[in-house]
Amino acid sequence: MHRVGVMALFAFSVAPSASDDTGSVSAAVADALRVVRDSGLPYELTSMFTTIEGEWDEVMPVVKAACDAVAQHGPRVSLVLKADIRPGRTGQLSAKVDRVNAHLGEG
Repeated sequence: MHRVGVMALFAFSVAPSASDDTGSVSAAVADALRVVRDSGLPYELTSMFTTIEGEWDEVMPVVKAACDAVAQHGPRVSLVLKADIRPGRTGQLSAKVDRVNAHLGEG
């Protein structure tokens, strides 16, 4: 059960079941990222996942809409979702990376 008002990081990867003739799913991923970007929530795109920071009830509709956007590229969608739910913390999208870099002497 989730707690209302608790900020979290949600990392997700969404892709159609079939790729284009080159084996790429980048057009579908771009459509999903457009949804994330338009949500106004803080996010980060990496080669494997998109991470969004926000409350459960504001992020889950974005993830669903991203899946709907990818579904336009094929009849089947794959979604991987991971959450880091940590009450009392905000700004963790960059703060977690900053803490690791500080340990490396790079922060």
